[in-house]
Amino acid sequence: MTTESLTAVDAQLQASVQQFYARHMQLLDDGRIEEWASYFTPDGTFAVDGIPVPARGREEIVAGASRTVAQLAEQGIMRRHWLGMSAISPANGSVRVRSYALVVQITKEGAAVRSSTTCEDVLVADGDAWLIQERLVKQDVPA
Repeated sequence: MTTESLTAVDAQLQASVQQFYARHMQLLDDGRIEEWASYFTPDGTFAVDGIPVPARGREEIVAGASRTVAQLAEQGIMRRHWLGMSAISPANGSVRVRSYALVVQITKEGAAVRSSTTCEDVLVADGDAWLIQERLVKQDVPA
């Protein structure tokens, strides 16, 4: 295998993962929680540091995200999620992705960064698409 073919494969994987996250996060930001959760495997996990028990399976993931979306709507808050600086590592039939994620909170008064986090996902292939098997979100906190 030549360096050129490795670069082409890496570029294709990078583009595929970036498109996956663009669709996935826009569904969340649009409040389309069922569709957003369909990007997880049926037994996928969603863990956030500071929350003792991760959500397991699409049903729990939908329930948690739906509660958050409803609470924010009641408060007149809209959110946008931005993922970037993604480090992509193929590993044993899956792909590990570590990204920086900013959450922007928008109110009638304006917009501000609500949080800075690191998002660590394990993606698995589902035909020609990706599904999230595991997600861990860690709040950025200075040492």
